[in-house]
Amino acid sequence: MKKLCHYISEYMGVLVLVAALLALIFPSVLQQIPTTVINPLLGVIMFGMGLTLNLKDFKIVFSRPKDVIVGCLAQFTIMPLLAWGLARAFQLDEALALGVVLVGCCPGGTASNVITYLAKGDLALSVGMTGVSTLLAPLLTPLLTWALAGKSVDVDVAGMLLSILWVVILPIVVGLIVKGLWPKFTEKAIDYLPAISSLAIAMIVAIVIGANAHKLLAGGLVIVVVVMLHNICGLSLGYLIGRLLGLAEPKKRAISIEVGMQNSGLASSLATLHFAAYPMATIPGAIFSVWHNISGAMVARLYSESTKKNAKYDDGKGNH
Repeated sequence: MKKLCHYISEYMGVLVLVAALLALIFPSVLQQIPTTVINPLLGVIMFGMGLTLNLKDFKIVFSRPKDVIVGCLAQFTIMPLLAWGLARAFQLDEALALGVVLVGCCPGGTASNVITYLAKGDLALSVGMTGVSTLLAPLLTPLLTWALAGKSVDVDVAGMLLSILWVVILPIVVGLIVKGLWPKFTEKAIDYLPAISSLAIAMIVAIVIGANAHKLLAGGLVIVVVVMLHNICGLSLGYLIGRLLGLAEPKKRAISIEVGMQNSGLASSLATLHFAAYPMATIPGAIFSVWHNISGAMVARLYSESTKKNAKYDDGKGNH
């Protein structure tokens, strides 16, 4: 069972891609599942995140505040502004533009920690950034969405804040409590959590794409290009900021991945809950969920190979 779970989590990108393709081919099957199940699925993912977090993970906020502040500032400026700029540049309609902005205004994705680990990045910084950006999300995600999309769409800031508290923060807190009360249970469960989260993400993607399959097939190429550019530019600019600030290579990688990988499931959930009048607003989040897992795997391999290459030519004195 553990081996199966390992394969599921290791090939999450493939799993999510297959779920998306099946949803496009058999939309009527997925349309039988109500979109209201997205929130519980997202809650499961966040609960799993809570089980894996330790209070010591947040020590980095106090021991290395500069790194975390730089990372979170990059997270909540680069991705929202990129989203707004791309939506304008490609002249997306209101619903798709709103969906892209929502993705940009969400905190870092939970998969970013795994990708950072595989990329030989600064894992402690990655975990700290994910935790802090998630805690800031109830306030910053609604406010940024309102600031960037509020002129064309009515944004319920208070409603979004409460939704994020219930769907994201509460499950994480419950996970932390469960871990504190039943550490032995948690230790056993951790082996299966990545697989459960992977399946939940794949299910969210399938439900969202299945519900909007016909519209996506009719004019989906542009939004796919926008989502890919959003992610690639986020990864690149995150790395560039680390480079401009003279940060060590592992830190640059962590910030790059944290900035580029978003909690796109949350974006789809918020679109479903608060923007029912714009059903296509859920699509960018679903596409982002598929693509950033694929790009994340490629970036992890690229960074990892770079580390091996540098180690191979290093003479042991820092010279190459």
